[in-house]
Amino acid sequence: MIKTLPLILFMFFATGAIGQVIGRVDKRTKEFYIHTDLAMPYRVFGYQLANAQSRKMICFSSRAQDVASNSSSCLLGAYFDTGKLNTGDKIVYLGRYGTFGKMKYISRKGKKTIFYLPKSSFRV
Repeated sequence: MIKTLPLILFMFFATGAIGQVIGRVDKRTKEFYIHTDLAMPYRVFGYQLANAQSRKMICFSSRAQDVASNSSSCLLGAYFDTGKLNTGDKIVYLGRYGTFGKMKYISRKGKKTIFYLPKSSFRV
């Protein structure tokens, strides 16, 4: 019983870190935000299709190695938060798509790219 309690506590906190909501969508503008002032580590990928097996398009991570090297070769890059996006770039929430949220990355030059984020990683 004594050995079981630490294991249960570890599983409780580990599950919370994996399922942590890290982003939010502004209800008025539909713009997507992630802030780095989170207490727990995080790593979330946006995918080309609404399927976690499809190509990784963007990464938001608290791990410096993920961001510095873009180790997953994400087309849109790897960032700590949305404040680190290129100046003038933004992400807009288009709506729910199954267990994913459909997002649009808009560059300052006007190029638009659709990608999908797991719905469990942000709230509207």
